[in-house]
Amino acid sequence: MTCLYRFTTALLLTLLLSVNALAEGEKIAEVVVSGNRRIENTAVFNVIKAKAGENLYAAKLDEDVKAIYNLGYFTDVKVEKSMKDDNLILTYHVTEKPVIRELIFEGNKAISQDKLKEAVEVKINSIVSAKDLAKSVKKIKKLYVDEGYSQAEIETVREQISPHELKVIFRITEGSKILIREIRFEGNRAFTAGKLKGMMETTQDWWLAWLTGAGVYKEDMLKNDIALLTEFYMNNGYINVKFAEPKVGLTPDAKALYVDIQLIEGDQYRIGQVGFRGDLLEKRDELAGKVKSRSGEIFSRGNLRQDIFTLTDIYADKGYAFANVTPLTQLQNDLKLVDISFDMEKGEMVYIDRINISGNAKTRDKVIRREIRLAEGDLYSATALKKSKQNVMNLGFFEEANISTAKGKSDNMLKMNVAVKEKATGTFSIGGGYSSLDGFVGQGSVQQANFMGLGLKANASASIGGKSSTYNVGLTDPYFLDTKWSFGGDVYRTERQFVDYTRKATGGDIKGGYQFSDSLSAFLLYKYEQKQITKESFALLETRRLYPSLVSPADTTTSAVSMSITSNTTDYRMDPTSGMVNSLSVEFAGLGGTNRFLRYVGQSSLFTPVAFGTVFMIHGTIGQILEMGEIIPIDEKFYLGGISTLRGFSGRTVSPYVSTNKDDNQNGNTTGKERAYVGGDSEAVLNAELTIPLLKEAGLKGVLFLDAGNAANGLGNAFSGILSSYGFGIRWFSPVGPLRLEYGIPINPRPGIDRSGKLEFSIGSFF
Repeated sequence: MTCLYRFTTALLLTLLLSVNALAEGEKIAEVVVSGNRRIENTAVFNVIKAKAGENLYAAKLDEDVKAIYNLGYFTDVKVEKSMKDDNLILTYHVTEKPVIRELIFEGNKAISQDKLKEAVEVKINSIVSAKDLAKSVKKIKKLYVDEGYSQAEIETVREQISPHELKVIFRITEGSKILIREIRFEGNRAFTAGKLKGMMETTQDWWLAWLTGAGVYKEDMLKNDIALLTEFYMNNGYINVKFAEPKVGLTPDAKALYVDIQLIEGDQYRIGQVGFRGDLLEKRDELAGKVKSRSGEIFSRGNLRQDIFTLTDIYADKGYAFANVTPLTQLQNDLKLVDISFDMEKGEMVYIDRINISGNAKTRDKVIRREIRLAEGDLYSATALKKSKQNVMNLGFFEEANISTAKGKSDNMLKMNVAVKEKATGTFSIGGGYSSLDGFVGQGSVQQANFMGLGLKANASASIGGKSSTYNVGLTDPYFLDTKWSFGGDVYRTERQFVDYTRKATGGDIKGGYQFSDSLSAFLLYKYEQKQITKESFALLETRRLYPSLVSPADTTTSAVSMSITSNTTDYRMDPTSGMVNSLSVEFAGLGGTNRFLRYVGQSSLFTPVAFGTVFMIHGTIGQILEMGEIIPIDEKFYLGGISTLRGFSGRTVSPYVSTNKDDNQNGNTTGKERAYVGGDSEAVLNAELTIPLLKEAGLKGVLFLDAGNAANGLGNAFSGILSSYGFGIRWFSPVGPLRLEYGIPINPRPGIDRSGKLEFSIGSFF
């Protein structure tokens, strides 16, 4: 109101000057702006019409004053005429709005100063604006409502520091935190209130609300919940369901909120006839077998939507990129049926024009192109397009990989644009850490998964710990000479302390592989290794003395060749959510060296999405090692226990053993120190996991697991005497690799050996 009064006063003064002191049509010699301190003259000159050399008219002055005031920088604008040497000087006197020098928040406890400053529209060193202040109050209010303080009040105060500076204070009265005590449904018959609540993001208050954030009312979230509930009903045949606007209010004691949701379910509909018409590229029966909507099934809008995608992809895989599938529905209300007819329009056959790659500042084009399953001139294929994106992401070189299409040089051609966002693929680290298996570890490493931008995997690493040390240098080309062959090699030296002995090994390997398809590959490796078994426990020394046929010599050499074949149909290999990984490997030692054995290991993993981003995984391993005329080296046998096999059991203690305590096998009264774990020639392991996203953006997940397995002599014996455990943990895709922190609890602990639970930690690959 004050600003409007000043503006009106200024305008009246201007008009008086124009009438009484200025002569219409008099030529202006000069235009001057006065009183501005921060705002440049140019900003004013850009909006005024009065110019030097032009004639003076009162109407122009009126418009100029309004235009200057509308800039929003000034509280007062006046115009004045003066004469100098018979020349008319026109001066616009402006008074700038004060600048905010201090921004203060009072009364805030639940929300930090930094978060409030980030949210508000007004900033230090900016001009105060009533509009910005109002927006700021609204944003602060929303922050408090989102934290459960729905009764919070915000008041703004402006204090003058100087004629041109002021202080803005937001005085906040937070009030009590008010959460949702109850969510009530009215009109639901088909589904219980508990079932419907489980579909919602909005939740009721409970005793762990302080940890989970439950019970907070958010208007946008509740609106989204109504959409989720509507979709849920539509996917269960209730095609006429209607939800009223939710009612949110204070409970009678004014200490909590309630949410009332009213709905009309309507009748449940099933699918009547399912038909296909239009441009049919396959027989109707074949198309019907590929869709989820089947006659007699409960109607689902979600399934219908998925059927459209499925049919569109069928046509797109045959080159019809612009195929159109229109579902036509007809209701039989008396029978409560929905007849569906898919109208197919194939459009024109489309080919790939050019493939453009962008965003790869480091990675060579060919590294990306060899993962793309379409070539220039090929028929368009939707499946190949999706697979190409999956392959590019599976390289592990990019944060994002987006593939889009655009019109090519003709109507039946599409350009394919591959846009990637590179991430760091090399790591250099030096420092220390702790592992439940290796104790305290000091390490330094240099690794590059995309060496020279050619997709080469290079590494040079060293780690020194209380129980282990490793030195390794290696290089692998996954597309050797731009073929489907991979080729590489490593040189290494390792030393690790196990339960009963320390193993030292120095060796190297040469490896190669072949990629038969996107999901099927074979691998071949030759290694030569010199090994020493040292620091044997008393129990193992006694076993060597009493049973020399059970324990191999301390110094041996291994010359072995390994072959494996792997099928991997997972969606994203770094963090799968669906698909399978199956592998079979065979290793033969005896091409020179002193060791002779044959080992085979089969592994299978299945990943299945469950709901809300959770994934169920089941992983199984069966392995056996056979003598080939020599004692099997003790370090080559199978041992279970630890974070990678049976969690909750001490590492490498689930295996056949020899006891120096004659009573051990009778009553189990042993501490484990009197046992020499000599390993088994067979193993069987099963791991089941449910991973739950906690902070998706940070890659943090929770995990629940169940493990079972055994290592024994004889494959049949591996399936008897099974040990099992369960537990929970946290996994994080950290910058230095996948991190695991898991707590395992044995279901059938061994007396004197196993504790009630074991916390384990590692950085490395998941199952």
